[in-house]
Amino acid sequence: MATSGSLKSTLAVSLNNYLDAGAIVAGASGVTLWQNYLGLSEMHLGWLNALSANALGAAIGAIIGGFLADKFGRKFIFTYNLLVYMLGVLIIMLAINYPMLLTGFLVTGISVGIGVPASWTYISESSEVNNRGRNICISQMSWGIGPMCILLFGMLFAPGGYLYAPVESLAHAFIGAEASQAAVEVFSSRVVFFTLFVVALVAWNLQRQLQESAEFTASKAKDKSGIVENIKLLFTNKIAVKTVAYLAAIYLTWNLVASVMGFFMPHVYETAGGLSNEKANMLSCVSWVFVVVTTFIISFFVDKVAHRFFYVFGLAAALTAWILIIGGGVSSIMGIWLFTILWGVNNGSSVQVFYALWGSELFPAKFRAGAQGLMFFIVRGLSAAWGLVFTFIYGENGEGFTIAAYCMVALLLISLVVGLIGLPNTRGKSLEQITKERYGENI
Repeated sequence: MATSGSLKSTLAVSLNNYLDAGAIVAGASGVTLWQNYLGLSEMHLGWLNALSANALGAAIGAIIGGFLADKFGRKFIFTYNLLVYMLGVLIIMLAINYPMLLTGFLVTGISVGIGVPASWTYISESSEVNNRGRNICISQMSWGIGPMCILLFGMLFAPGGYLYAPVESLAHAFIGAEASQAAVEVFSSRVVFFTLFVVALVAWNLQRQLQESAEFTASKAKDKSGIVENIKLLFTNKIAVKTVAYLAAIYLTWNLVASVMGFFMPHVYETAGGLSNEKANMLSCVSWVFVVVTTFIISFFVDKVAHRFFYVFGLAAALTAWILIIGGGVSSIMGIWLFTILWGVNNGSSVQVFYALWGSELFPAKFRAGAQGLMFFIVRGLSAAWGLVFTFIYGENGEGFTIAAYCMVALLLISLVVGLIGLPNTRGKSLEQITKERYGENI
């Protein structure tokens, strides 16, 4: 039940991934400026991260948005959710105190979470059988382009950046010539968030014109069950429970590594690698370039070649990167570059690509988005807790870096082994066929 215009709808919906990853990176890249402007403590920053799109904010939104998408439709989410996102970003842009900033991060994070399960579900349901993997890859590319662009904007607009002069002039025009230096400098972060507001506005206009998923429409015509019934079925059907456990396991173990990379990697480059802040941010940006390039290449083959090959390929790159670091690679510029490239390749052929693909294939339409929302809730919630544990292991100045790296290798190995044991055979099959094979006729 796919539409022939799947590429067009995929591009529109994939902007949600840009906004998701963009919000995380925009928050991380400007956090020092907000700290100086508002006089924030480390505890304040910890709460900003915990309630943001990187952690609990998205976790809360996902479990709500998943079941709403199964009850009211995927288009319902697209029609209203990005209005919430724009509100959150607007609050951040106008923030003059910590409660406003925290509220903006929370609202934006909840919106990101609401949009994720509906987006991946819609992409799969609107794709042709032989293009489903490709379209998920396009979505993943957007997830890479977001941080790449936001990091670039952050470097250009930040104090000392090539475009800081017009940002400084704009700040004085809005807040006066007598404004403090910290108030002027944080304006660069406000401008970065404004770019997210513009992209969200464009995405909202595109998405509210989309047609409802034919798969969802057909499912609702046959089954009028409500949210509570679907939740009960999800938790009592043995196949569904096993699938949730499998997908949550492979995505969680990989994401515990990836979430740390996303938020702490510039810090690791600076403390363990001895690089300047500018070079650390540049390397982070380069890594995202490799994400986009790798995913683009894989998109041509993912529907033609066994998924097992790309799954192993991505994790092999990740494991090689961390083993290289354990061997002392972080102390040399060549080692840091190899690590950056390998991690970018891993992200391009990552567990997240297959989690998004399989998560939207392995559940029936009636609770497809809800199951993804539940798993996203588990993964992002535990990733928030892991971020605190990682800082304890890593130490103030990177003294625990080697131990932290061994933890990363162990997590990636678990994701590899568990993934291969339960790897599903869905390539070339319609969603309807997959559902019948797994759940029978009466689900």
